[in-house]
Amino acid sequence: MSSSFKRHLSLIIGSILTLDGLWLLSLDKIHLGIILPLIIGIGLMLYAPFFNRIQNFIQHPPLRQTLWHCAWAGFFLWLGTLVIFFSYLQYNIQRSNTVQPAAAVIILGSGIEKGRPSPTLKQRLDVGAAYAKRYPETLLVVTGGLGFKEQIAEAAVMSEYLQQQHHIDPSRILLEAKSTSTTENLRNVQPLLAQQHISLKQPVVIVTSDFHILRAKAIAKHQGYQQIFTLSAPTPLYIRYNSWLREYFAFISGWLLQEY
Repeated sequence: MSSSFKRHLSLIIGSILTLDGLWLLSLDKIHLGIILPLIIGIGLMLYAPFFNRIQNFIQHPPLRQTLWHCAWAGFFLWLGTLVIFFSYLQYNIQRSNTVQPAAAVIILGSGIEKGRPSPTLKQRLDVGAAYAKRYPETLLVVTGGLGFKEQIAEAAVMSEYLQQQHHIDPSRILLEAKSTSTTENLRNVQPLLAQQHISLKQPVVIVTSDFHILRAKAIAKHQGYQQIFTLSAPTPLYIRYNSWLREYFAFISGWLLQEY
């Protein structure tokens, strides 16, 4: 591979990653799945014009070249693990949409914007509402507490959306409005289910985004849910792979914190 090709390829990929990251930041989207590609993009853009200087710098002493090659090898190894994770995630997404009667449907929160469900959360609510209409005896549990600078709990916004947009009877909706994480969502839902005489041995459907299915199911199983079925909501394309990248790190973090 010629040096000219490397420089041009680095500049093109770097520009795409940088522009995508800046655009998402302008939409007030900020998380590791956006910041990391932005940093990589800026690095690749800088690599192109300084290519010759970098090559001269790493030539002497030989240790520099060894470290340089090790750094690139580590980067591509990391990309390999990312591809494996994305493939496994896609496999679980395809298996997730099992439709059968359940005692309750838990719709996990995903943030609100200006008092309304975010695009990602709307997708989850729409999927949950479609299931609720198919099985009118099933209870719905919406989850999520107060977010940063928000005046109303996420669960309340979700309940209002289901009532107004899908005409779900409020008597079918239970609100878990204190949690700020998936682990808390699923833990705090348990006493609400118990009040409705629903045990963790009964079938429960968890509705969440496609990228979140794997971790949500693992957390639920760890907490004692015994019959878990999942419904995945598609992530909006403009943020999809950034969200998948964020989930890659969240999954590792959850494992280290022994959430499953």
